Amino acid sequence: MKFSLCMIVKNESAVLKNCLDSLKEIMDEIIIVDTGSTDDTKKIAEAYTPYVYDYEWHDDFAAARNFAFSKATGDYIYSADADEVLDSANQDKLKALKRALLPEVEIVQMIYVTEQINHPTENFARDMRPKLFKRLREFTWIEPIHETINLDPVVYDSDIEILHRPQGNHSSRDFGVFEKIIEEKGVLSERLLGMYLRELYKAGTEEDLEKSRRFLEKSLPAKRTEGKELLCRQIIAVLIKVYRQVDDPVAMLKISLSAEATVPSAEMCMELGYYFMKKEDFEEAAEWFHRAGFDCESEIDVASSGTSAYMALSLCFRKLAKSPKLKALPQKEYELEHARLLEKAADYEQLARDWKPEQLPI
Repeated sequence: MKFSLCMIVKNESAVLKNCLDSLKEIMDEIIIVDTGSTDDTKKIAEAYTPYVYDYEWHDDFAAARNFAFSKATGDYIYSADADEVLDSANQDKLKALKRALLPEVEIVQMIYVTEQINHPTENFARDMRPKLFKRLREFTWIEPIHETINLDPVVYDSDIEILHRPQGNHSSRDFGVFEKIIEEKGVLSERLLGMYLRELYKAGTEEDLEKSRRFLEKSLPAKRTEGKELLCRQIIAVLIKVYRQVDDPVAMLKISLSAEATVPSAEMCMELGYYFMKKEDFEEAAEWFHRAGFDCESEIDVASSGTSAYMALSLCFRKLAKSPKLKALPQKEYELEHARLLEKAADYEQLARDWKPEQLPI
């Protein structure tokens, strides 16, 4: 079997060498498509392969990756990002897979390990992703009567681990692509809408959130009509965040009373908590953060029912320990209550440090 490495890159000089060093002995050809680097990315790439191509960027990752794949000649295509690395143990696993891979296998999935748990757009430290693809797919007829073509790919779940070492936040780039699709088509596919909501909630700036408002307000009734309850709840959570940031409590109240919000998500509770925290009503804020951390499930950001909720609770109790109301108590009562509040704050800080997201089944 011959493996072709295909990559699309832009300004990846800080990480590209490490990625290529971990793959160069396994790949039979390396194809790198540059979408407009202004650093030494192309110079680094050219030290590893003669197959370095310029590609005019059109806010379309799929088109760029398809262009890279079109240049491959190997039996299988390995798709990598520049901030990925295979350590020596997993290099050996990939070499062994290359020797033993059956030609019937069309996709090989690998375990994606994101070292930075609180990465802006990642929820899990480990998840299974398709990484190796058969370049030319063979179709066969199936069923003894009313025969049809088998369209389901043969997928192999390997135990190869890819270390993902993200450098900074690429969300601003992603938002530009999302906004272009919305402007041109007016809608996002269900898959892209879910990803857009996650990036907005976890990494969106006030400007990004405000730009999304009209689109999300239009999308909510459409998804209700389609019966997409989870997407509706995710849209509601992001809209509550939008309304909180522009200090529109009436809009927050109205959307919080939506049928889909009857049982609130952890994200909804977090946003209500942040609203009351901003108003310096720390007791009410703590109630909502407690619900997020102990009574509700996350639907966009897994940390909203974990470390984010616990850290917010800790902050609330530290603020309460400094409140004028507390200082007005008799000295002995003040000292006891002050110590109790600081102890609770410390307990929640420890919970936040100890918390880890549940991993996706592998």
